[in-house]
Amino acid sequence: HALSMANTKSAAKRARVSQRRRDINKKRGTAYKQAEKKFKALVQEGKKDEAGKFLSEVQSKLDSAAKGSSIHRNKASRAKARLARLLK
Repeated sequence: HALSMANTKSAAKRARVSQRRRDINKKRGTAYKQAEKKFKALVQEGKKDEAGKFLSEVQSKLDSAAKGSSIHRNKASRAKARLARLLK
């Protein structure tokens, strides 16, 4: 974590909170992106049955990212629709 150069107590707290939120958002973002990549790789390899089972996990990660405001809920919805379309 970066050393805060805040002038006031409240600014120091905001810096701490911002860092904490950034770490959480980064973790959620990484999780859904990795799941998306794995799903697309399964589809590309032709393992559609395996990908179908994994789809719910990807959707769950997208939903949790949207719930925590890491990404917008409409972006999550759009991503889920596009991934589901890949299975057809």
